[in-house]
Amino acid sequence: MTVLRSALLFVLAAVLEIGGAWLVWQGVREHRGWAWVGAGVVALGAYGFVATLQQDANFGRILAAYGGVFVAGSLAWAMALDGYRPDRYDVIGALVCLAGVVVIMYAPRGT
Repeated sequence: MTVLRSALLFVLAAVLEIGGAWLVWQGVREHRGWAWVGAGVVALGAYGFVATLQQDANFGRILAAYGGVFVAGSLAWAMALDGYRPDRYDVIGALVCLAGVVVIMYAPRGT
C-alpha cells in the first residue's frame, strides 16, 4: 500500500468519525432531530469499516496512528464548521501528533 493511499484512508476515516460524532452532537445537543443522530451513527459505522482497509494488520498500530490524525482533524473540523480558531499551542500539538503518525505508520521496519 502506498503512503498516499494510506494517508487518504486516514483522512476519510477522520471525516467519517469526526463528522459522525458532530452529527450526533448536532442531533442531540442542538436539537436537530433523530435524522441527524441516525446519519451520525451510519458515519461512525462507516469509519470502523474504513479503518480495516489499511494494509497493516496490527489493529493497535492503526488505531494509535489514527489518533494523531483525529487530533489534527478535529481542530480542522472545528475551524471549518464551528468557527474555532486554534492558538499556536493547538497547532504545535497537532503537528506533534501528525509527526507521531508518520513514525508509527511509515518508519522502516524489518520484516
